[in-house]
Amino acid sequence: MASVLDGELRGVYENRRTTVAGFLREWLATRRVHLAPNTYAGYAACVERDLIPAFGRHRLLDLRPKHIDDWILAQLEAKRGRVTVYRAVSTLRNALNAAVRSWRLRYNPAKHSVPPKPRAAERTCWTPDEAATFLRHGAEQYADQLTDLFEVMLRTGMRRGEVLALHWSDVHLMDRKLFIRWNLAAIDNGDLHLGQPKTEASRAWISLSPRVMTALHRQAAIQMGAHPDGRLEGLVFARPGGTPLRPQWVLDQLRRRTAELGLPKIGLHDLRHTAASIMIAEGIPLAIVSKTLRHATLATTINLYGHLFKDSADQAVRALARALDRAQPTRPRIIPGDDGGMPVAA
Repeated sequence: MASVLDGELRGVYENRRTTVAGFLREWLATRRVHLAPNTYAGYAACVERDLIPAFGRHRLLDLRPKHIDDWILAQLEAKRGRVTVYRAVSTLRNALNAAVRSWRLRYNPAKHSVPPKPRAAERTCWTPDEAATFLRHGAEQYADQLTDLFEVMLRTGMRRGEVLALHWSDVHLMDRKLFIRWNLAAIDNGDLHLGQPKTEASRAWISLSPRVMTALHRQAAIQMGAHPDGRLEGLVFARPGGTPLRPQWVLDQLRRRTAELGLPKIGLHDLRHTAASIMIAEGIPLAIVSKTLRHATLATTINLYGHLFKDSADQAVRALARALDRAQPTRPRIIPGDDGGMPVAA
């Protein structure tokens, strides 16, 4: 009774029957409609694989920072990946923040327990010579659908899910542009989901270079020839029945062709990073690179590719020095003071 009355006074309605496991599953259910399918699948896997086995038996009101800190220490001592541990505790903190916002907890026991975010590993990018070698090898040895797909990815910087979800209705060959409207995501259980692009900024027009235009024209001719009515519809890159290509299969083919050439091993998303690094190496202004990659903010581009601008500081100070060296110094114009005092420079 005292606990109930205290809750009424503070506006916190604590239920001692609620366990951490029960709350986490309830939280997941409320978040499902707000998350992309692959993001939800990641949260669900984290909750069921890590959080419920570790904390599920505790009552929600009895969970303490020490429980969380002890689990983190045990995981790190067991050589668990720091990224995995960080994601698990971050998920727990987010869930418990929801409990605090809904007045089911007075404080978040995970608030100060989240370890520092591990630094992301630097991605492997091909040099322009390596990328050109890969594209030439595909054209000479395969000349197939994947050859054109990789050509489009490397020459536009499109994301994997964007190119696999590209529809002919969004390709405007006469205008030499295409529009990003869809994204294909692979869920952990193997299902493919066609949904919205990653961010609102991702929904944008992309200009097409002559080589990309050639690749798309080639695919258009193949698909129109195979269609009974000679129409062009559905996905640009698809299986014979019109269903989407599986990302894992495309990745396997990329790695097989890469191994044939002895090139550095990269993933599909690294093709986008390669495109970005080549643009930067060619001196394209960072704002244009960010716009081309359709990042939500310029800060995102800087955080991802700032290390590639190691010469930018030198270029900036040299430009500043040249401007000052070219400038012609002038004598200041002396204006007598109004009160007959010391003159001042204009």
